[in-house]
Amino acid sequence: MNYGFLIDNRRCIGCHACTTACKQENEVPLGVNRTWVKYVEKGAFPDTRRYFQVTRCNHCANPPCVPICPTGAMFQRTDGIVEFDGAICIACKACLQACPYDAIYIDPETHTAAKCHFCAHRIEIGLEPSCVVVCPEHAILSGDLDDPHSEIARAIATHQVRARKPEQGTHPKLFYIDAEESSVTPMLARQDAGMLWAGLPQPGAGGYDDWRGPIEIVTEGKMAGALLNSVASRETYNVPHRIPWHWPVPAYLVTKAVGAGAFIVGAGGALLGLLPSAPLFTSVAAFVALLFVGLTTLLLIADLDQPRRFWYMLKRPQWRSWLTRGAFVLIAYTALLGLCFLGYAAEQLGLVQGAARLADALAAPTVALAALAAVYTAFLFAQAEGRDLWQSPLLAPHLLVQAVMAGAAALLIVGAFDPPDAPTRSALAVVFGAGVLVNALLIVFGEFGIPHASAVASAAARLIKRGKYKQDYRIALVVGGAIPLLIAWALPMSPPAMAVAALAALFGLYRYEYAFVMAPQEIPNN
Repeated sequence: MNYGFLIDNRRCIGCHACTTACKQENEVPLGVNRTWVKYVEKGAFPDTRRYFQVTRCNHCANPPCVPICPTGAMFQRTDGIVEFDGAICIACKACLQACPYDAIYIDPETHTAAKCHFCAHRIEIGLEPSCVVVCPEHAILSGDLDDPHSEIARAIATHQVRARKPEQGTHPKLFYIDAEESSVTPMLARQDAGMLWAGLPQPGAGGYDDWRGPIEIVTEGKMAGALLNSVASRETYNVPHRIPWHWPVPAYLVTKAVGAGAFIVGAGGALLGLLPSAPLFTSVAAFVALLFVGLTTLLLIADLDQPRRFWYMLKRPQWRSWLTRGAFVLIAYTALLGLCFLGYAAEQLGLVQGAARLADALAAPTVALAALAAVYTAFLFAQAEGRDLWQSPLLAPHLLVQAVMAGAAALLIVGAFDPPDAPTRSALAVVFGAGVLVNALLIVFGEFGIPHASAVASAAARLIKRGKYKQDYRIALVVGGAIPLLIAWALPMSPPAMAVAALAALFGLYRYEYAFVMAPQEIPNN
């Protein structure tokens, strides 16, 4: 069995019977939908036409929402249906980021992920999904795609059909007959002209008016011809676009950078002979790292819609998910980091002679785990296939550079209260300045200086450089880059001045991470 859907747009009348039947059958709350009808209007009055598109989960053959789920709550059945188990969902919202079709939502009543599940409870007793049964025009077909005698297989074999976003490699199993290009490709229909039965948005008022900018650059690459064919297309009815991740995620990126970078710079610098084995770079660096790893853990838990279930990642880990892998990396790093701190502190306090030798022996593997803790988020973002800007191959090295910069910044701030000797201050200032410089270069000439792989990624980049998040981008480069570099060049031996530079760099880092996390989520996928 290999279940799929076929929508015949020649027959669909946009009546929303499928939407209401789905809500009734699956007790879907108000404000969210498992299936809905999108309206796109094309042409100039009086020569206009309204197109309907029934939209829902594509039950992909290669569903990206499955491997990113840390507990296995989202899974694929042997019959091809992508199903979910709300009882073990921690509502991390990673599956929402992975879906290139925005087909998953957080249920406002259960606070867990949910979506179309092909009415699996009906399928198992030989019934069709409720949306298929209720459609008055028989515009929705469902069945076994591998059975050549099934109605859906025959229809696909005898008609020209297409799926949404096949370039994502998800192999979607929701097909359309007579699909309108400006409807199946979200960026081709303008989204700044208001909705049916609603007033037009005022310029600068937020909502769909903020989306006006990214449309302008859709002409890049292969989408240019499609745009020319969809002139005067506008979206007039759709479900609300939602942003799953908010400020805790960029804050977690900053705290994790400090938690990993403080030990990388301190203990790593001491191991390489670049910094002395002073308390600032051993026990103090380990303590700072422990403190910020703890803050990172709290932010991760606070961002869950089911925070009391956070331990499900440990109870029933789904090992393909980088959320799960990252959690275990942080646990292993924290354990070794704690031993290093205890060893250094015990030696310095005179409690256990020779304890520092054990800490020194553990320093190298702890630094390695710190580096992995710094970069694992790049692999998590790569699994979030619904956000094209996050698929950057530069992200892992960029996160490592940010960790070095943030770690050096934290040590400069702590060192201002008990300044080390002049050579040590100079070496730490050089490490910090190099981190700030390379971070700025990666932002300007790396993440945003090279052509992006898709128009969606380009749209998100434009929001950061010239759109809604341009202020964050500029603060990141000026306050977090130029000012710290100027201070590090002019006053490298002044602990108070370098502490100010460090605070500015961390503030700029947060503003950059905020823009980097939020902007791609602004781009609708449906």
